[in-house]
Amino acid sequence: MSTLKYALITGATSGIGYELAKLFAIDGYSLVLVARYQEELDTAVQTLGTLGAPKIMTLAKDLFDTQEAYEVYDEVKAAGIEIDVLVNDAGQGQYGEFIETDLERELAIIDLNISSLVILTKRFLIDMVNRGEGKILNVSSIAGKMPGPLQAVYHGTKAFVHSFSEAIRNEVKDKGVTVTSLLPGPTETDFFNKADMNESKIVKEGSLASAEVVARDGYDALMAGKDKVVSGMKNKLQVAMSNVTPDEQVAQMMHNQQKPSDE
Repeated sequence: MSTLKYALITGATSGIGYELAKLFAIDGYSLVLVARYQEELDTAVQTLGTLGAPKIMTLAKDLFDTQEAYEVYDEVKAAGIEIDVLVNDAGQGQYGEFIETDLERELAIIDLNISSLVILTKRFLIDMVNRGEGKILNVSSIAGKMPGPLQAVYHGTKAFVHSFSEAIRNEVKDKGVTVTSLLPGPTETDFFNKADMNESKIVKEGSLASAEVVARDGYDALMAGKDKVVSGMKNKLQVAMSNVTPDEQVAQMMHNQQKPSDE
């Protein structure tokens, strides 16, 4: 078995996942990078390989298909690699009123954002607990702390991720393993393009956080063993306000933020 420290990162070729991979590489971790397309993985390796990662393994897997989440675990184990840090970053959303959006895409998003995350977490967490050490970073969102009209399913999935992370953290708190939830706000990634959300007010008129800054916040919280981190002062204030505001009012505020900019 390898004696190297390994971090496995899903959604590793762009956005927050890629920035996290860079931080792990700089700190001397070997990497297992998971993303849908081999070409994008190969491009990421060219940069990450210059930052200090001793070894890099790539797995081209489509985590919309939950069977491929099982395959990630099986192939990592077959390679004789023990994962010291698991980062569940892969996730997508869909924009629009729930009665008008595509149900099959939403069910696929639930599989990606929730089911595959649960599969990977369970498989690698069992190994970590058996060894008595390990860390998991689950990328949730401030969306998980408030209802989100026009992104109803996405907000619901991120609420699951955060609640799930806090629960299993409690279960393993005395077993040498920490679980951290990262809650960014709107961030400069390809998320809005994939969600067909580029015309929304939150994109057109808002200020998007740097994926590099969000990744650093998440990385520092993970390494410190914290339960969660809300990235960005503005987002901290928004979450704090939502905690003391009736959900119906929060939903309306979110609707106003996320509606098309020409309305």
